[in-house]
Amino acid sequence: MLQNIPSMPRKRGREERVLYKIYKNLDSNNQQTLITFANFLAEQQSQEKSNTLAVNTTQNVQPLGLPRPQQESVIKGIRRLTKNYPMLDTDSMFDNISQLMTAHIMEGRSAKNVIDDLETLFAQQYALLDINNG
Repeated sequence: MLQNIPSMPRKRGREERVLYKIYKNLDSNNQQTLITFANFLAEQQSQEKSNTLAVNTTQNVQPLGLPRPQQESVIKGIRRLTKNYPMLDTDSMFDNISQLMTAHIMEGRSAKNVIDDLETLFAQQYALLDINNG
């Protein structure tokens, strides 16, 4: 985790240096948000790898209908929606999800509005999947 590393070794790739510089220039709340988002991406990648076989062998899977809590962070909303729609390839949705997460973190869009948009995105992708499999 970046928070535990006091300084970054000099022999890093350009992207890693840029990320570290961004991290160092953020206040502590935004540093934690960046770490949370990075952890989410790492967890999502790990889950996607383990779910690939199960999703590929399942046809006509319905959304699980996981309820949306009244208070939910954007990260938890993404996790819930990913679990709720196990049949969707979230890799293909990554750009849209990232844009919404960025709007929340960098532009200050409310979590509720961003999660509303995420709900719509996942539902639309499911509808497209259903049309293609139907």
